[in-house]
Amino acid sequence: MATAEEGLGASARPGAPAPTDAGRGRCVTDGDQRGELPRRIAWPALAIVLLGGLGLRVWGIAQGLPYAYNADEADHFVPRAIAMFEHHSLNPHYFANPPALTYLLHYLFAVSYGGGKGAVHAFATDPTSVYTLARGASAVLGTLALWLLYLTGARLFGRGIGLLAAAIEAVAFLPVFYAHLALNDAPTLAPATLSLLGSAGVLCKGRLRDYVLAGVGLGLACAAKYTAGIVLVPLVAAAAARYLDGAVERGSGAAARHMLGAIALAGLVALAAFLIANPYAVLDYASFHSELVHQSSLSAESQGKLGAPRNGGLVYYLWSLSWGLGWAPALAALGGALTVWRRGARYGWLLVPAPLLYLAFMGVQGRYFGRWLLPIFPLLCLLGALFAAQAAGWAATLIARLSRGAKAPPSVGADGLQGRAAPAGDTGRAPRRLREGVLAYLLVVLIAAGLVAQGLVHSVHAGMVLARADTRNITRAWLVAHVPAGAPIVVEPVAPDAWGRRWNKYPSLLLRLSPDGSLAEAGSHVVGIEDYERTLGPALLPYYEQHGYCWVVSGSTESGRAYADPRAAPLAIAYYRALAAQATVVFRASPYRRGQGPVPFGFDWSFDYYPLAYERPGPEMTVYRLHGGRCAG
Repeated sequence: MATAEEGLGASARPGAPAPTDAGRGRCVTDGDQRGELPRRIAWPALAIVLLGGLGLRVWGIAQGLPYAYNADEADHFVPRAIAMFEHHSLNPHYFANPPALTYLLHYLFAVSYGGGKGAVHAFATDPTSVYTLARGASAVLGTLALWLLYLTGARLFGRGIGLLAAAIEAVAFLPVFYAHLALNDAPTLAPATLSLLGSAGVLCKGRLRDYVLAGVGLGLACAAKYTAGIVLVPLVAAAAARYLDGAVERGSGAAARHMLGAIALAGLVALAAFLIANPYAVLDYASFHSELVHQSSLSAESQGKLGAPRNGGLVYYLWSLSWGLGWAPALAALGGALTVWRRGARYGWLLVPAPLLYLAFMGVQGRYFGRWLLPIFPLLCLLGALFAAQAAGWAATLIARLSRGAKAPPSVGADGLQGRAAPAGDTGRAPRRLREGVLAYLLVVLIAAGLVAQGLVHSVHAGMVLARADTRNITRAWLVAHVPAGAPIVVEPVAPDAWGRRWNKYPSLLLRLSPDGSLAEAGSHVVGIEDYERTLGPALLPYYEQHGYCWVVSGSTESGRAYADPRAAPLAIAYYRALAAQATVVFRASPYRRGQGPVPFGFDWSFDYYPLAYERPGPEMTVYRLHGGRCAG
């Protein structure tokens, strides 16, 4: 009868001979390992994981369209890919985010729409199809990362652990949600995991093609998202392990030369891959360097976003793991980080330092968002799956020993699950082994279910939410039906400019107030979207009425910023209170289930809809009607 660790791979056997530094590069999947998950089970299960992961990533993929409500999605990759057609140049003229995804979308649009003119025309007349295509590419790359993660786990620890690691990432909320958007967060997981696969090969085999694979992944990952360069750490750790093995086998001098040559090869390949995906980092170095420095300063600047958390990045990211990855996988990853060293120091150095260094670096930045953790998710999933396999083996061993009695002699197998020789006439041995095997498999199923349950629930919920109409689209449909075209209206910056072009839209980012809150129109100037709340004050309401701006459209993702930090925006708080007192609410669209909400404002949950209180995407939208001045009657 198969045992618990056999359901997760040979590496789950807690008492089995663990690969150590003396093993010199032989990973647990080398050779014919007893208890390894058979391919006839692993491959169909992997197909289910991949299809399920893809399904979760495309469910609700057209949310909000034809309007891209995510500010980064609306401003960065898709428009930049289209702009290259308009400028007849491959220079993106934008390096705050690296352009690998921009180039991928650029060529994808060219193929899909028959060239640049077709792509530009499609974006102007049918943005829904363009954004859906771009989001589909993001979903496919996110699914490709699952397959690469399975291969990495299988190479290091066995097919069972690789399968479980892929399953954890397949349903984890953050990689699922952000695969719905044409952003670089989810797509970056593919090259980053490719680099990890190469590093695992370096650790296990040390072949030059493994160094090349790790280098290609590293270069492409950095060209997709700068912080994904963290995958360099596992590569260096794997190369160091190979050096130690070579020092024993061939002498330190030969090992050093081999390691330096292999690392140099990986570095050259990484540089080439980076420049292929980001050629203007050299061809337009001045712009590249300038925007890279600017982006770095923005990340370190803590006061740029009104309503942003102030409790520290490390605390925020640890909290983000509890829902973005899930409590059970996050705690299992912690357990894996502590126990992986029992399998051999080489595995600990490969998997543990990178997440710790990443959390330390990101934790000292001034801005923090849950999705910025995604580059280390593959490592965390591997650690979590490894610990789950170990826990299953330990629990199954305990069950077996308890069922056989405390005075029973040790089992023949080192893991305590292989049974012991039955005395003559012991006819109960086979039924007992059967019961133990059934319990062991149930244990594996329960552990696996516990690791994926939270992510699956919230990812399914996200799909249901995103498949419904956005509150901003509902609000716009009401305005179209009730407010004449060309009428003056005030719309907060909760939607792109195209959303309000039907009407005479008030310039919301124009600062008309003096520091004391009075009107100072002569000194007015345009501010950035981050400072919108600081343009508000009660004195604006008479101005609206005097100039015929009778309709005011407000969204909770704007007002929520002020209420999250009222001391920083007292005039905005006074504005919203005056608006509620002086105007009539004529329409409201809520994203929450009946009797639930509101969710307190935050730069994660207010935009990714993780809480189960959400029923549809978007902020709580309110349309007010003013009645004074030219708005009377």
